[in-house]
Amino acid sequence: MLRPEHPPTRSLTLLAERFGAEVRGDADGVSLHGITLATADLRPDEAFVALQGVNRHGAEFAVAAAEQGAVAIITDAAGADAAAASGLPVLVLPDPRARMGELSAWVYGTGPEDDLPILFAPTGTNGKTSVSHILEGMLGQLGVVTGLSSTAERHIAGQVIVSRLTTPEASEFHALLALMRERGVEAVAAEVSAQALSRHRVDGIVFDVAAFTNLSHDHLDDYADMQEYLEAKLPLFRADRSRRAVISLDSAAAADVVARCEVPFTTVAAPAIAADPELAATAEWTVEILDERPDGTRFALTGPGGRRLESVVPVIGPHMAANAGLAIVMMLEAGYAWDRIVAALDGTRIEAYLPGRTERVSGERGPAVYVDFGHSPDAFEKTLAAVRRVTPGRVLMLFGADGDRDATKRHDMGRTAVLGSDILVVTDHHPRFEDPESIRRTLIEGARMARPDAEIHEFSPPERAITEAVKLVGEGDAILWAGPGHQDYRDIRGQRTPYSARELARRALRDAGWPVPEPHWPVPYPD
Repeated sequence: MLRPEHPPTRSLTLLAERFGAEVRGDADGVSLHGITLATADLRPDEAFVALQGVNRHGAEFAVAAAEQGAVAIITDAAGADAAAASGLPVLVLPDPRARMGELSAWVYGTGPEDDLPILFAPTGTNGKTSVSHILEGMLGQLGVVTGLSSTAERHIAGQVIVSRLTTPEASEFHALLALMRERGVEAVAAEVSAQALSRHRVDGIVFDVAAFTNLSHDHLDDYADMQEYLEAKLPLFRADRSRRAVISLDSAAAADVVARCEVPFTTVAAPAIAADPELAATAEWTVEILDERPDGTRFALTGPGGRRLESVVPVIGPHMAANAGLAIVMMLEAGYAWDRIVAALDGTRIEAYLPGRTERVSGERGPAVYVDFGHSPDAFEKTLAAVRRVTPGRVLMLFGADGDRDATKRHDMGRTAVLGSDILVVTDHHPRFEDPESIRRTLIEGARMARPDAEIHEFSPPERAITEAVKLVGEGDAILWAGPGHQDYRDIRGQRTPYSARELARRALRDAGWPVPEPHWPVPYPD
């Protein structure tokens, strides 16, 4: 967990008064400089917030927190007695997780009333990470000092840190914002998941511009149905969460977002990929695809008053051009002048690196190999179509599915993958505590039901799968390896095993005699 180098000093007594906490023990004269949920991240002079977990109460770790230098424990009534064993003052709140954002904002001075960078927040099933990285790249071209919080990475004025969660816990998020402010960051792109909203990770923050990318089948392990999943995202479009919004009309769910958005908003659509052409036709801004090449997608953004801008997003696919158009409109809504945006971007290439997002890891000769983070049927469909349009030969799809996650989408994943490819290779992803063979069997069932005569291979583990996949293709063909993207581990029975799909693909190509470029990513294991 990152912290500001010079955090404010806060009085524990004032904290208790401000949040109406019951104080057990002596809080007089106690000061703190930070707050955290995890003893693993705890630093001296911070408050440890002990929450009820799935199996254990965080108050059981209060003594360990005291030994690490904590100055106070914040917990609920159920944890108060155990927390007292630490010998530290204990503040008792009815639901400390629900107050975590407010507590963190007060401790770090990162609330809505404080001086913060411009905050951007894309949400949606797919595209959050891409919009965030594209937005950061374009802001950099405008000369803006940027910060980023995405599924893939955290960036602070050029410093890069690998992410652990799509959206960090509230204490970490507020500490990150305080550090960004300290380092002169002027604008932050921070993707916000439905889980982040449901689990209070972005509480205490009001974003300057929120954005909706799309909604498609995913995360039904966390939400009962698609309506509940949508409902989890809608709070981002209330006045207590954002000041303005940009809504993409490319998915059918956008109509509900438009109807229920409670802040001023504008709309954007890419007719080439829109699910509902009539809805897309109502958009104030339109993204038109001008050209698709293996090294990027050229597009035009047009809008009110005859405004027009042409640029190239450095990734394949109309959906990526749509993400770029959305990001440009977000900048305009945040107050960046249209003339300034045009001067930086019109007729140029967007300078953005999207780790593990349809990322080409192959060289100029041999089969093109793309590694992608997409793990939903909708993502498969869009990305396969994009690969198909820039591939003269056959398209091979290599993928697996998460264990202990939404199993209801697996047949659709198999169906979409086989319909969009010439050769299908099914392998493992994160099995977690599930039987990987059972996961693969379900994916293949979905594929066989859609195309009984398809060429389908099954290889495990993925290290073997990519080697065999490269043997099945040649010059002019392409491999799309969907699922792992930027990730540097596999979750196998609770253990994170070092792993890089990007590096494994490079090695498979090299072993097959094809030239490969130097990697742009950390290699998690040596040769």
